[in-house]
Amino acid sequence: MTSSACAPLRADLVLPCLDEAQALPWVLARVPAGWRAIVVDNGSTDGSAEIARNLGATVVHEDRRGFGAACHAGLLAARADLVCFCDCDASMDPGLLAAMAASVAAGEVDLLLGRRRPRGRGAWPVHARAGNLALARMLRRRTGLRLHDLGPMRVARREALLDLELTDRRSGYPLQMVVRAADAGWRVAETDVPYLPRSGKSKVTGTWRGTWQAVRDMRKVLAEPPGIRSAPTAGVSG
Repeated sequence: MTSSACAPLRADLVLPCLDEAQALPWVLARVPAGWRAIVVDNGSTDGSAEIARNLGATVVHEDRRGFGAACHAGLLAARADLVCFCDCDASMDPGLLAAMAASVAAGEVDLLLGRRRPRGRGAWPVHARAGNLALARMLRRRTGLRLHDLGPMRVARREALLDLELTDRRSGYPLQMVVRAADAGWRVAETDVPYLPRSGKSKVTGTWRGTWQAVRDMRKVLAEPPGIRSAPTAGVSG
């Protein structure tokens, strides 16, 4: 066996962050050994950036508000071949990404998503589940992909992600990644991951209004014809 085959798998982990001071210690403590955590501060006022930096993370500042703006800033800052994404609110364990990244590195799949399985009361409010289910059905009609969840935990190769030329900078970013990957012929799959009650209130799906605003953003992504590259959407606060 060659030394390269024995080398530990390494990846960059993008963590979009808006006022997650409480969750950061738990999240960063669970980043796989040898990985670089890229915390993208999206305008926090609770000292999140300083906490992340003191805990050893690379901190990137993205002034444009929006989940997609933060995620894409992290992707542009990444340098590893494999790039992972995860929420920074302690709802998902970043340590689970090690096995997911191994599947992508082995060539078993091109984009692997974490299918959220709620654990604990209040982990996934009914309105958020309803919105996610509606989007999964629309995605199936648009692409043929039989996915159950469009959650934020995912892994793919950096260069391939950049080639997708993602333009959404709001709530539609995760969906646009999946849609354009499907249009490009990627093998897209999902694997179960525990979904825990988050720390603090969601900036997007914490209310019915926020959930359905996200659904509207994503409907625009689904309406995009295959092969068409739209202009970037402006980032807004979630």
